[in-house]
Amino acid sequence: MAARSLLALALLLASTPALAQTAPAPAPAAPAADQSPDARLRQLFQDSDEDNLRRNPIQGMFRGDYRYAAHLGDYISDEYFAAERAAAQHDLEVLAAIDRGALNPTDRLAYDVFLYQRQQDLIDVQPDMLALTAVRPINHFSGFHTFYPVFASGRGAAPFRNVEDYENNLTRHREFATLIDRAIGRFREGLASGVVETKLTIRNVIEQLDTQLRDAPEASPYYGPVNTFPDAVPEADRARLRTAYAAAIRDNIFPAYRRLRDFLQNEYLPHARDGVGLASMQGGDRLYARLIQSNTTLRFTADQIHELGLREVARIRAEMDAIRRTAGRPGTLADWFNYLRTDPRFAPPSREWLRDHYYAIGRRVDARVRSIFSTIPRTRMEIREVEAFRERTEAGGSYNDGTPDGSRPGVFYYNGYDLPSRRTYGMETLYLHEGIPGHHFQVSLANENTALPNFMRFGGNTAFVEGWALYAETLWDELGMESDPLQRFGGLNDEMLRAMRLVVDTGIHAKGWTREQAIQYMLANSGMSETEVTAEVERYIAIPGQALAYKIGQLKILELRHRAEEALGRRFDLKEFHAQVLMSGALPLGVLERKIDDWIASRRAGS
Repeated sequence: MAARSLLALALLLASTPALAQTAPAPAPAAPAADQSPDARLRQLFQDSDEDNLRRNPIQGMFRGDYRYAAHLGDYISDEYFAAERAAAQHDLEVLAAIDRGALNPTDRLAYDVFLYQRQQDLIDVQPDMLALTAVRPINHFSGFHTFYPVFASGRGAAPFRNVEDYENNLTRHREFATLIDRAIGRFREGLASGVVETKLTIRNVIEQLDTQLRDAPEASPYYGPVNTFPDAVPEADRARLRTAYAAAIRDNIFPAYRRLRDFLQNEYLPHARDGVGLASMQGGDRLYARLIQSNTTLRFTADQIHELGLREVARIRAEMDAIRRTAGRPGTLADWFNYLRTDPRFAPPSREWLRDHYYAIGRRVDARVRSIFSTIPRTRMEIREVEAFRERTEAGGSYNDGTPDGSRPGVFYYNGYDLPSRRTYGMETLYLHEGIPGHHFQVSLANENTALPNFMRFGGNTAFVEGWALYAETLWDELGMESDPLQRFGGLNDEMLRAMRLVVDTGIHAKGWTREQAIQYMLANSGMSETEVTAEVERYIAIPGQALAYKIGQLKILELRHRAEEALGRRFDLKEFHAQVLMSGALPLGVLERKIDDWIASRRAGS
């Protein structure tokens, strides 16, 4: 999962609070009418992007643009949402005045993506949607209480190059404390309207806050930047900054955490929902229908996705059972699942072993990846372990994107929590998904492509981003992975996870499934451990609909590859297909389909 990529940040900012610090800038003027259609379109993109960065400065910091780094931004107030609505409406009005038919093919593609994205943005900031989302600003999977400590730790997106950067971080800390109090205010609105989070997610948030509050200020991630200073910070400032950082943690951040923790424990939790699905929430059916569309970029009903998931689960079970027979294991598939999830020989012996073997997998992939990709990202990728304060509720792997200028690398995170429950046979496919050629290639190639407008370089949608990463898992054969039957089972086990998500997510949020029912379904159909399955199910409860995007996106990319192979025959070039998919950023699936169809037609016409 691209858990902390810009796409994940967009998910976070859509459902978490931030501080109203400055009034939003007015919408930019419409491009001059005497410009050519292509020039007017590019001007619109530039103006819209610049205005967006003023309203959403964290997005700029993730890009390596620090002009607005003195503030967090405002992602929760009524004024913020009104400004977002006005900006989307303005952009759509300007776009409608540009003749799409007069644009060149590249700009027509950009026009279509921009139209889709701004229409979706506008839907999500309408009052009827905000009444269901803004009043639930934090859960254990999506919230500033876990995002911000990584962001501000000196190992995240916040810059620490000089004294000004360190001072800006202190300003953001003060705003963060106010932000937490405003989140409490939004929660209170939900209590009044009857739109509330689940008891399960709130208990998990309380546990996350307790974990951070157990640290001394100097042991907190927030103190990380003053443990090591760059040369540009004079020695004379360092002692002062250490004192100021400890005071900010002790006097601002931790008290805000305690206020949030006590409010959730004493006032909110007694009124939170017992039911874990949106089906048990006021307005939940309408919200879930919206989340299906926004996460898949296609029009499905919950029932259609549930049935698709059941078919995929049955298909993958058959392939798993074939591997069991090839491996000579007696008994049923359920017996084999139990053997694989419990036998200690499949558990990594240490966190260091886990780290070293991910590095070894990376070297093997690097040796083959140029054979199927024509462009390799310049951005380097690091392999890191998930931090202790968030590891219990994090997925087995995740990815943080780097900056196009190379100042911050992309990061593949692996999770060492409850080490005996981690399985070595899933390591290769996890690396392909989160690292290379999965999220790291998709995110970095888009970010580095300066020919694209910024909204295509740095934006995206979950179906494409996660669909690509799951498609990347299917490249195991071309990349020399999963030659061992157990690693091939690991690949199927991960594919099974994404198929089960279609069943379980819709089961929880549209069909009234319980947490325990979902856990048992996943244990019965995979070799995943109970620790892994529990974290997955609680993730689906926290962020409904997001997990549907993976399989839907993968199936669409595989469908388009098969279509191209059938149409082009020996003229099909896998490197060229991958370039067509990746080099325009994360496209809505309908737009991607039109692009690949046009490419197939042009290749056939040129034969």
